Amino acid sequence: MKTSVKIDLKEKVAVITGAGGVICSCLASALAQCGAKVALLDLNETLATQVAEKITAEGGVAKAYKCNVLEKESLEKVHLQIVKDLGSCDILINGAGGNNPRATTDNEYHNLKQEVDKDFFNLEESGVRFVFDLNFLGTFLPTQVFAKDMLGKKGCSVLNVSSMNAFTPLTKIPAYSGAKSAVSNFTQWLAVHFAKVGIRVNAIAPGFFVTKQNQNLLFNPDGTPTPRTHKILSATPMERFGKVEELVGATLFLLSEEMAGFITGIVLPIDGGFSAYSGV
Repeated sequence: MKTSVKIDLKEKVAVITGAGGVICSCLASALAQCGAKVALLDLNETLATQVAEKITAEGGVAKAYKCNVLEKESLEKVHLQIVKDLGSCDILINGAGGNNPRATTDNEYHNLKQEVDKDFFNLEESGVRFVFDLNFLGTFLPTQVFAKDMLGKKGCSVLNVSSMNAFTPLTKIPAYSGAKSAVSNFTQWLAVHFAKVGIRVNAIAPGFFVTKQNQNLLFNPDGTPTPRTHKILSATPMERFGKVEELVGATLFLLSEEMAGFITGIVLPIDGGFSAYSGV
């Protein structure tokens, strides 16, 4: 993907977690096109390597690293290697996250006359804990490790990936909605905490984008939209899903010192009007 939106990130080192995914691989490519040296972190090293190879083939600088964002030892080991390979971190994008079927209910509303296999009362604790850990600790721990590099440097920032679920929880996914709310709150906390040392902290909150994680919820095996898709699009004034490329402009804006140097602690919705629509 070639982006027409550009900022100057030459000599900057950008660390991106969840970099093998649809959203963060797109953001990684955009940052590389702006001159950043990009470190791609993912538990799935194969996916991260594919992204790195594509960026390199397009003339960018990128390197893949296998990393578990829930293990500080893994993060610290990768951190040392990144400093050797690319330099110290200037930009951190916390993109690792996601939901899990074990933390998802089958029913939107509890109904006394209808039994389902998975309702609120029999959700697995392990599933709920995994989703909270992946989204919140998966943001907290990388920031602990990589933000240290930013202290005393200019033009550094952290960008978290929250969700529109953080503003208004969606049905069926209580753990994911709650965990992303924690990410948004943590974004604000970090922005205040780092305000005196020059590190800006913001977040983007994507609305509905089609990714590998949610594709089966949005489309049937034959490619036709599910009832949930119809509900989503009817509640989105622009009546479509977002394109992952439409996250690039907002991301680069928030990372740019020239354009957003006085912006910190915001969670920017990118949702086609979903958050503005009352349903009436």
